[in-house]
Amino acid sequence: MQAYLNGLNEPQLEAATHIDGPLMIVAGAGSGKTKVLTTRIAHLLNSGVDSFRILALTFTNKAAAEMKERIQKILGNSEARNLFIGTFHSVFAKILRVEAEKLGYPSNFTIYDTDDAKGIIKEIVNELNLDDKAYKPAYVYNRISAAKNGLIGPAQYKQDNFIQQEDARSNRPMMADIYVRYANRCFKNGAMDFDDLLFKMYELLIRFPEVLSKYQHKFQYVLIDEYQDTNTAQYQIIKMMGAVHENICVVGDDAQSIYSFRGATVKNILQFQDDYENVKVVKLEQNYRSTQSILNVANKIISNNKNQIEKSLWTSNIEGEKIKVTRTMTDNDEGRYVADAINEMRLRNHYHNKDFAILYRTNAQSRSFEESLRRSNIPYRIYGGLSFYQRKEVKDLLAYLRLLVNTRDEENIKRVINYPVRGIGKTSLDRMVVIANDNNVALWDVMQNPAGAGLKGASGAAVEGFVLMIKSFQTMLEKQNAYDVAFAVGKHTGLVKELYNDKSVEGLARYENIQELLNSIKEYTETPDEEGELTDKSLGSYLQQITLLTDTGKDDDDDQDVVKLMTIHAAKGLEFPCVFSVGLEENLFPSTMSLYDREGLEEERRLFYVAVTRAKERLWITYANSRYRFGSLVQNEPSRFVDEIPEQYIENVYTGTAGQRSQQGFKPKVVTNDASLDKLPSLKKLADKLQQNTAQKSYVPSADFTPDDPANMEVGMKVEHQKFGYGMILSLEGGNHNLIANIDFGAGHGAKKIMLNYAKLKIVR
Repeated sequence: MQAYLNGLNEPQLEAATHIDGPLMIVAGAGSGKTKVLTTRIAHLLNSGVDSFRILALTFTNKAAAEMKERIQKILGNSEARNLFIGTFHSVFAKILRVEAEKLGYPSNFTIYDTDDAKGIIKEIVNELNLDDKAYKPAYVYNRISAAKNGLIGPAQYKQDNFIQQEDARSNRPMMADIYVRYANRCFKNGAMDFDDLLFKMYELLIRFPEVLSKYQHKFQYVLIDEYQDTNTAQYQIIKMMGAVHENICVVGDDAQSIYSFRGATVKNILQFQDDYENVKVVKLEQNYRSTQSILNVANKIISNNKNQIEKSLWTSNIEGEKIKVTRTMTDNDEGRYVADAINEMRLRNHYHNKDFAILYRTNAQSRSFEESLRRSNIPYRIYGGLSFYQRKEVKDLLAYLRLLVNTRDEENIKRVINYPVRGIGKTSLDRMVVIANDNNVALWDVMQNPAGAGLKGASGAAVEGFVLMIKSFQTMLEKQNAYDVAFAVGKHTGLVKELYNDKSVEGLARYENIQELLNSIKEYTETPDEEGELTDKSLGSYLQQITLLTDTGKDDDDDQDVVKLMTIHAAKGLEFPCVFSVGLEENLFPSTMSLYDREGLEEERRLFYVAVTRAKERLWITYANSRYRFGSLVQNEPSRFVDEIPEQYIENVYTGTAGQRSQQGFKPKVVTNDASLDKLPSLKKLADKLQQNTAQKSYVPSADFTPDDPANMEVGMKVEHQKFGYGMILSLEGGNHNLIANIDFGAGHGAKKIMLNYAKLKIVR
């Protein structure tokens, strides 16, 4: 046996030494698929296959470079340099450079990046005098990209009745015309965008049989990594190029197919055995990454999917600890729990920050974890996305709010004066800035009189309207709390509507981020201090608090000892000693959008499977009883995925007052408002009497003070608070987890509003 085959287990050896015929390697998470794939290529070369006859396609440049490096180390020669190893796009770009003239393109054609493409689309939308809010460049670009990856060209797009009806229903009937013009513009410019590298490669092989034959015979062996992530275009190209020799080897795991939003389809790997005869199937089921406890959970989760290639991961690693499933009262409690758990594990088990990863379904969820990690002085880094408070849409709304508190802040004025678009162009703004600088006055002062700055007509009226809008918001500052003001700003500026109308993947993410910011402000206004008291909840107070959280400077890029925060999609292919999979709630994970068909739900379950299998040693699964969504406190059901985990594999952890009792046992109360005191004279008399009794001496806490369950508290009860002393519950507002009591503590402290789930109160019997 060759030395490079040493160390392979039996299924790995079987896959690596297979030579001719179609081969499907079903590689479970952590089963060493990269090692098998590179060893197989090395074995082909060592068996006499010419390196120029091998094509290996990956999804990342990093994976391609790693494969080449490993092959060179195995063989110790330069043959690896001759291999066609690269991403689909890079390999097809090389071929298209050679064959481009057949398609009417120059061999040195330009490749447009996403920003270039969106810029051209924006120009076309303007040329057609279309509404740029309906035809946002990001949305149009994504629509065209999806069409190309589905092998739908401009002409076919325009002729397809179903597609035309879709665009008509979304009030974008000109989408086909934009696609046609965009394709013509790219062709005229001698350019291809990223998706064209697939679409034009397919067109080349279809239109020119001699070219197809050339590459079918050139590449005798074709290997594809992460086959479950291929889309329609990639699938068709692979099938055509491998049709002569059928020495096609695909490596993948249907249980990790999570990119349908990019056009990937799990059907490609599920139907591979139907596409070719005599397919050899090798399953890599031994996991080298995780403990058996983690794998037990992963196996049980994915077994609920009907459309799958059955396998069962196992390991020779230790059994490991049970999975901790943690229920917290709120999403902020969830953030605090995770930060506390990280601190405890660092101290008790000597883990480093870099050993921890927090994985969530959507980027918007990072907010509560960022805040808790900052408060605990735990360094962290957002991977695959910006820090929550650095995202453009979040900074835009915060700029509006800061402007209300300080109109002299010129940077915030510049940021929002024409966003959303209101007809105040750069020339008008620059003119006002120059006048402000020349006269040493604030830009806001100049804006009070736009006519004096030479702004007349529509631009002058737009500036006046902006100033009037800001002043109207300012009238709310003294009477309204931070959330009420922020909600009004988001609504009446058109900022929230602007994001809501963008139905692209990016647009939906930005809208979710704005809602998460509003949720955090709402929770701030309803969360009491440590004594349970609802204190100053004004906008100014909120901005001061949030500035302390965000003004910490940029993370040191060279500091690798940081907790990693990322979406589960971004975590695919990675591994960590300790993983927190957070936000396991119905309508969040799985998401609401996935609940309408089996395919969507099964992809969400595969996504959870990916999260679980990132963990090597310890895994936490967390969810919150309540979470602010769209400005309201929403009661959550635990995710169905949590319910699918057998009890014997998990250790349940409950935190917070709400976590210490079942929701069924926590009955909502019949509540009253402050005005109801007039209808309760007997309560008023009791309160007055209590005030007289407590005014005569300083309060001394009871020696046997033990907080009572808030669920047992009723209007009229006498209670004890360790800071404010004895009081009478005059009214109760809200219900369940946000129950607020209006309590009269007598002459010493008077009436106070206290959130019962946070305050510690004893019922005086």
